[in-house]
Amino acid sequence: MSREEILRNRARGVVDANKYMALGTADETGSPWVSPVYFTPDSYSDFYWVSSPEARHSLNIAGRPEVSIVIFDSSVPIGSAEAVYVTALAEEVPVRELERCAEVYGVRLPEARRIAPDELRAPADLRLYRASATDQSLLIRGGDPDFGRGVDSRLPVTLTG
Repeated sequence: MSREEILRNRARGVVDANKYMALGTADETGSPWVSPVYFTPDSYSDFYWVSSPEARHSLNIAGRPEVSIVIFDSSVPIGSAEAVYVTALAEEVPVRELERCAEVYGVRLPEARRIAPDELRAPADLRLYRASATDQSLLIRGGDPDFGRGVDSRLPVTLTG
């Protein structure tokens, strides 16, 4: 297996094993905000979540679509963390795409109540959002037997393909 395939498989494993991501946004002045959101990936390049359009992170996205994401399991022992970092452009899913994207969102999380497209457009209280990855990397622990360099670092990874 190639180096790229090993990194891709590790990163996909992190995404597949977790249901929440930390979503980093900033308002128009650059003031940062981080929110945990329940997410569903699509082809490891698009990440969907449902939020109120009045939530601070949603308002931030409306004015500044650049976001950062970290997907990780916070319950693992110290020294065994795995994480995927994503830089992305986020948006409220356009109405014309709601039916397909709402179906994608609901597939991964069967215990979650399926949300119909009509529940995700005005005047409803929730909207479906999508972050489309522009860059992805994988946390490499300093002691990793294959890629470690003594201190934790990140390696670029392409999750698609």
